[in-house]
Amino acid sequence: MKKHVFVIALALALPFSAAAHKQWLVPSQATVNGQDVWVTFDAAVSNQLFFPDHVPMRLDNVVATAPDGSQVRLQNASTGKYRSTFDLQLQQEGTYRIANINRGVSASWDTAESLAAKAKAKAEGKPVTGPGAPRGGFLRNATPGELATKIPANAQNLQVTETLGRVETFVTNGRTTDIRLLGEGLELVPVTHPNDLFAGEEAQFVLHIDGKPAAGLEVEVVRGGTRYRNAQEEITATSGKDGSFAITFPEPGIYWLEVTAEDRKTRVAKADKRRLTYVATLEVLPQ
Repeated sequence: MKKHVFVIALALALPFSAAAHKQWLVPSQATVNGQDVWVTFDAAVSNQLFFPDHVPMRLDNVVATAPDGSQVRLQNASTGKYRSTFDLQLQQEGTYRIANINRGVSASWDTAESLAAKAKAKAEGKPVTGPGAPRGGFLRNATPGELATKIPANAQNLQVTETLGRVETFVTNGRTTDIRLLGEGLELVPVTHPNDLFAGEEAQFVLHIDGKPAAGLEVEVVRGGTRYRNAQEEITATSGKDGSFAITFPEPGIYWLEVTAEDRKTRVAKADKRRLTYVATLEVLPQ
């Protein structure tokens, strides 16, 4: 009984990002060299970093971009119970960018029934928000067209959020090449190349939103292997006025980096706000 109480208390003490599911793309090798080389990728959404234990990442929106800007076909793609895998043939010299890009709309609203249930819960001293609280209707990962057909005309307290997320990693064949700024959503533009990271050395990056430097964003970095340690050991940073921030990776390994942001620059009718997410997996080598 004491053990169960301790586990619950520990879960409640963890920061939200530490307890939430994490999306990731991990290459079998981040740096290779040759005219006809292959790299295999694992892709999943997990509770513990780089240990597939929840659901696989769907590959429908995964795009591999070659150094010259052309798209490269995913080969031998497969989705299993807990992870997806695919191969890339790297025929060009330079840095490849592999990203899962997700766009969608989320919506929530109250119905007459949910409002009555919330009123009753409030009168009884029960929570009216959060897990276990009365809920109305909701849509997740919907298309803009579904808003008109799936939200009832009598919906109350309607909240619509446009979502744009990017989960990516980088692989270099031979020499490193620049990572281009795309100009849409939340992006990481490396000053220190993502395939030139070493333990104990400071690495510099710049965050952009829609092509402009983004200040005041909180960055979280966690080394993989959380399954085998009790603490997340997260590293945090905040982007400066020019969108820049620096991270010194304490030891070699695969690291997970996440940034989130919200604004009201929506492009979807009825959307109240836009939620932006960015995730990268980075390989850090020993000196």
